[in-house]
Amino acid sequence: MLNAEVYLQAKGGGVACVVSGQPFDTVKVKMQTFPTMYQGFLYCSVWTYWQEGLPGLYQDTTPALLANVAENAVLFACYGFCQQLVRQLFGLSSVLELSDLQSVLAGSFSSVFSSMVLCPAELVKCRMQALHEIKVTGRTALAHHRCVSAKNIFQSEGLLGFFQSLTSTWLREVPGYFFFFGGYEVSRSFFTQVGSLPLTVSGGMGGACFWLAVYPIDSVKSRIQVLSMAGWQDGFLLFLLHILRTEGFMALYCGLVPTVIRALPSNGALFLAYEMTRKKLTSLLDRTP
Repeated sequence: MLNAEVYLQAKGGGVACVVSGQPFDTVKVKMQTFPTMYQGFLYCSVWTYWQEGLPGLYQDTTPALLANVAENAVLFACYGFCQQLVRQLFGLSSVLELSDLQSVLAGSFSSVFSSMVLCPAELVKCRMQALHEIKVTGRTALAHHRCVSAKNIFQSEGLLGFFQSLTSTWLREVPGYFFFFGGYEVSRSFFTQVGSLPLTVSGGMGGACFWLAVYPIDSVKSRIQVLSMAGWQDGFLLFLLHILRTEGFMALYCGLVPTVIRALPSNGALFLAYEMTRKKLTSLLDRTP
């Protein structure tokens, strides 16, 4: 598949995913990083709208869009490469011989590469989304001056600053995409025909399976990315133990409701837009002399 074609497919899917799900993602990050401030999904949504208006729910859409498009472009581009690796691993002569489980493993492996481009953009996104709460709680008085924009992060923390919580991202993405592609394939198997509705439902189910499987890991990751502005340098395991010791196990699931609600339409839109873009590009390429 041509690189340009992969990029356009990922862009179409990424835009649909972000536009349909960004407000839910903003609420998720706020509830994950400051769980004691909000009594629930609806309360956090209304409070954010009242304090910051509609732009507050779409804070910050640009890094989210960059993260989504870049992640999906690399994910789907590396998927074919990982299929070949899995094929060789199991001694098969063609990728067409891969079972559903083997295809799911290839999708999981491809997330190792997509995490490398996702982590920096997600770091900026999470800090922007939780900026209001950081100011209100006074966790760090300088956060909004030096550690939010990509330029300021680079100046104050260097290139490696963008990759804080990369380990956490890998811990989330690799098993998460196993359940993501697995949920998608299992859901699709229930439909006798592949059309817009089956693709949308299957994509939504895949997204829901992803978050239900790895949500506690994502909670730790979000806190590391946001609270590192205040000088927190603990790794994933120490941060996880700190949360369990001070807040309890259920704190890791704060914000799960908006995340699952978001996953259904946004990932349904992702797969639908991806497949529609792929078909359109294939049709145009077929007409090219």
